[in-house]
Amino acid sequence: MDEKLDMSHQCVLAARKASCILGCIKRSVASRLREAIPPLYSALTKVLLEYCIQLWSPQHKKYTDVLEWVQRRATKVIRGLEHLSFEERLRELGLFSQEKRRLWGNVISTFQYLMGPYRKDGENIFSRAYCDRSESNGFKLRKGRFRLAIRKKFFALRKVKHWNRLPREVVEASSLETFKARLDGALSNLV
Repeated sequence: MDEKLDMSHQCVLAARKASCILGCIKRSVASRLREAIPPLYSALTKVLLEYCIQLWSPQHKKYTDVLEWVQRRATKVIRGLEHLSFEERLRELGLFSQEKRRLWGNVISTFQYLMGPYRKDGENIFSRAYCDRSESNGFKLRKGRFRLAIRKKFFALRKVKHWNRLPREVVEASSLETFKARLDGALSNLV
C-alpha cells in the first residue's frame, strides 16, 4: 500500500506470484486433463489471488484485468477447453471470475458483520437505512457522503450497493450456510 492507500502494487505482486506458480504447474505436471489442473490451480494459485482480497481489493479495471489474466491463463492449459471462450471455460469448470469471487467474499463478510459472529463489530462499521418498501430486502445499508474520494474505497462503503441489491430471501437467511446457498443463485444478477 502506498501513501495514497492505493493497493495496485499488491495486485501486481499477487498476480506475479500466482503466475510463477502456474508456470511451475505447467512445467512439472505432464497431464493437462481436467482432473489434474483445476485442483492444483485452486490449491496453489487461486489462493494467492484471493488472500485478504477484502482488504486490498483492486479499484481500477487495469488491476482487476491483471488478476483475471492469471485465471484466464490457467483455464487455457486444460486439454479440450482451448477452443472455448474464457466465460465458457469458467462455466465448464464450475468457476467464478475473479470479480465475482471478490464480490462473493465481500458479501459473505458483510453478512458475518451484520448477522453473524462479528455482529458487535458490524454495528460500528455499517449504518442501517430503514426501508419499508415491499420489494426491498428490508435490511438496507446507508451509504454515507464524504468529501474525500479515498473513503469510497473502504470495505464498508464499497459493498453497500451490492448488499442493497440482494433479494429479501437472501438477506434474511438464518445461517451462513443458507446465506451462501441463496447467494450463489442471486450472484449472477449482481455483476
